Amino acid sequence: MKLAIQENLIPGKSFLEKMHRAEEYGFQAIEVWGTNLTNRVDEITKSISKSRIKISTICAGYRGSLLSAEKRERDIAVKDIKDLLSIGSDLGVVGLIVVPIFGPPQLPDLSPWKKTEDIEKALLVKLLREIGEKAEKVDCLCLLEPLNRYETHLVKTVGQAIEIVKKVNSAGIRVMPDFFHMSIEEAKIDEAIKKGKDFIHHIHLADSNRLLPGYGHTDFKARFTPLKKIGYDKYMALECKVPGLAEKELPECVNYLKKCIE
Repeated sequence: MKLAIQENLIPGKSFLEKMHRAEEYGFQAIEVWGTNLTNRVDEITKSISKSRIKISTICAGYRGSLLSAEKRERDIAVKDIKDLLSIGSDLGVVGLIVVPIFGPPQLPDLSPWKKTEDIEKALLVKLLREIGEKAEKVDCLCLLEPLNRYETHLVKTVGQAIEIVKKVNSAGIRVMPDFFHMSIEEAKIDEAIKKGKDFIHHIHLADSNRLLPGYGHTDFKARFTPLKKIGYDKYMALECKVPGLAEKELPECVNYLKKCIE
């Protein structure tokens, strides 16, 4: 298992400075935000050539919404996701993190023909097949992230994400769990991880209170045990708040996580 961190958590005026800090703290990669990424590719590419740190993943950054009631918004989301997958390929990332929809549904309930969620899932599968073709072509995964019930109404568990991925049937679509969301939605986290053996290609790390691991009640050693059992050897990126000075907290967090992984 390899440790990564989202770029906004690292102190530094330039991306290269952030990379050097990340390496100093003990991380192996940085997760970048997709927003305005097109205009930052040159800076990031040059920084990669001057550091041993890799770019693990791209977190969202696309406009529109895949499950909007407006076709224009859906088209924008698909186009932006495809563009970010191409950029991700150039940067050598594992994949782009995509949330199917935030908040409540935007599509209508057409019962007794179909309920809203049935329509949403059918539409999502259709769009992800198109996105999956692009992902396979450029060798950059589209990673579906389940969220908790307070942030989405649709894909909330690893099992639900896997259900969608199986229906899409594309090697370019996979799953990205977040331990914070899992602590709310998963009845048995170990079972969810076991079920995700062939689907989980990236993970977000945060404690139960969305702070750095070690500041809440999540037992990370216990959480990493099933990951080791399924042979997980990919990146896990911090997506959380840093309760103090990053220069002190981040290297301590790395040491804590490494002990939990051992």
